[in-house]
Amino acid sequence: MSDLFANNPFASAARQFAQSALQANTLALQGFERIINLQLKSAEAGVKSSVAFLSEASEVTDLDTAKAIWPKGVALVKDSSEQIYSTNQEVLGQALKTSEAIGQLFRNQFQATNDSLTKAAAKASKSASA
Repeated sequence: MSDLFANNPFASAARQFAQSALQANTLALQGFERIINLQLKSAEAGVKSSVAFLSEASEVTDLDTAKAIWPKGVALVKDSSEQIYSTNQEVLGQALKTSEAIGQLFRNQFQATNDSLTKAAAKASKSASA
């Protein structure tokens, strides 16, 4: 009975697709992990710069010091926006790399299965005509 499944090209193809699905899940999880790490690093940098600004802003006691700190607040917003944009670009790049790797995995799998089934069909038609 196990010999029947070992020599069956469709069973072999199904096994290979299952293995490819497992590899695709692994690639997806690794990509997700990299994306989360990028976002956590960005959030950490944002929190550090915000806390530093807020601690300095908490010492404002009059209008002159408020005027002096205003440009720092604007710079913080600008830097934070640039950091968010940069992180989003990196996340998009990572997502594209992951999807390309998964696509290539399945493209190779479909090609290998197509070749194997074509050979099996040609062999079966030769033996049927003989």
